[in-house]
Amino acid sequence: MSELFWMVNIINRNQSKRFKDFYKESGISVMFETVGAGTAVSEMLDYFGLEASEKLILFSVVSGEQWTKIKKGLQNRLKIDIPGTGIAFIIPMSSIGGKKALLFFTDGQNFQKGEETVLKNTENELLVVILNQGYSHIVMDAARSANASGGTVIHAKGTGMQQAEQFLGVSLVAEKEIIFLVAKRKDKNRIMRAIMDQAGLESKARSIVFSLPVTSTAGMRLLEYDES
Repeated sequence: MSELFWMVNIINRNQSKRFKDFYKESGISVMFETVGAGTAVSEMLDYFGLEASEKLILFSVVSGEQWTKIKKGLQNRLKIDIPGTGIAFIIPMSSIGGKKALLFFTDGQNFQKGEETVLKNTENELLVVILNQGYSHIVMDAARSANASGGTVIHAKGTGMQQAEQFLGVSLVAEKEIIFLVAKRKDKNRIMRAIMDQAGLESKARSIVFSLPVTSTAGMRLLEYDES
C-alpha cells in the first residue's frame, strides 16, 4: 500500500459539526465516529479555563496528498493547535482486504495503489475490522479459525454509507462495530483472508478489514511462547 493512512481525530463533542463539515468539504466522504471521555486533570483544565467534556473520535482513510491539505486546514481554519480544540494524527496502512474496500475508503481522493507498506523490524500488525453492528461473533469465529487471539470491540457510527452500494455492491447500515485485533505479521494475511471469506461482504457481518503496522508490543508473550 503506498501513501495511505488511517486518520484519527479526537475533538470535543460539541465541535463535531464544524469538523465533519470540514472533512466533507475536503473530500472525505467515509468516516466512522465513536465517543470517549477526556482524562485531563482538573488543574490542567483550570489553567486553560476549560471544562471536562465528552470526546468525539473520528476515523477515516486518507492519502498522503489529502492529509497535507487536511492538516493545513485543521491548523489554519479550525485552529486545532489551540489547547482544548483537539488532535489529529495518521498511521500508515499496510494492507486493505480487497479492491472494493480500497475504492470505498478512497472515494473522491487522488490515490494510486502501490506496493504493500512494510516497516522494518515490525513483528506484529493491528487488524481493524469494520462490520455491521451485532455480528462481531461471526468475525471473531473466522479470525480464531486462523489461530487469531481475542479482539476488542467498540461501537461506532458510519457516515458516507451511501457510497457502499457503488463500490461494494451491498448496502451498509450506519450502526457499526470496529474490532481491533493484534496478530503476528506472518499470520496477518491468513487471518484477513479467513475474515473476508467467512465474515466478508457476502455475510451478514458485511466486514471490511485492513491492517496497520505495530512497531512494539507488550502483553503478547504467551503467543511468543506458543511458537517456541
